[in-house]
Amino acid sequence: MTARRLVAELLGTAGLLLAIVGSGITASNAGAASTQLFQHAVVVGAALGALIVTFGSVSGAHFNPAVTLVDALFGGMSRWLAGGYVVAQLAGAVTGVVAANLLFDLPAVAIAGTDRTGMALAASEGVATFGLLVVIFGVVRSGNTAAVPAAVGAWIAGAIYFTSSTSFANPAVTLSRLLTDTYTGIAPAAVPGFLLAQGLGALAAAATIHWLFRPGRSAAEDVVVPRDQHHERRRAPR
Repeated sequence: MTARRLVAELLGTAGLLLAIVGSGITASNAGAASTQLFQHAVVVGAALGALIVTFGSVSGAHFNPAVTLVDALFGGMSRWLAGGYVVAQLAGAVTGVVAANLLFDLPAVAIAGTDRTGMALAASEGVATFGLLVVIFGVVRSGNTAAVPAAVGAWIAGAIYFTSSTSFANPAVTLSRLLTDTYTGIAPAAVPGFLLAQGLGALAAAATIHWLFRPGRSAAEDVVVPRDQHHERRRAPR
């Protein structure tokens, strides 16, 4: 069972990176920059939704170390299994990038030269990661698990377009995109900032999820009862 889950994470993450890098290469060959980014966002969001539907029943379709580590923090999986997930995700991400490079007749590995340094980009990564995790765990804890593929795909597609960093929001994605010197690449100097921001975003999301969507919380907890009604309820016969 564990082997099947790890393979699902590897294949799903590979498919995600293939979609990211491949669509980036295709989009960069035509149209204005805003059009290229929009096309890229739509393809990645659609592909991610399809991959979640495909592999969700096997591994939960994390495809992201941040998702896995927060799930482990909440007791959703053991630390040992979480470590296996992260290794599988990293291996899958590298596989997907290499495959995309080769499918477009590019060198299998080429260190990226795209500069993505700067506070605005790093802050965007924190926001994108925070939002992604809140969307995932919020939808799951609301009981609407069938909506996860659409919700996650929609968030990622939107965040690619509305953040200055184009929403990597995933440490495996960040590290693997070092290996493609294309539209979606990231130069080595920018990687530490992205990873730090993603980590901080994940921690902030975990705290928010724990408070906002904690198990057993009901809407009644947030209902404010006027003082006079409160006393009337206390005096009512049982």
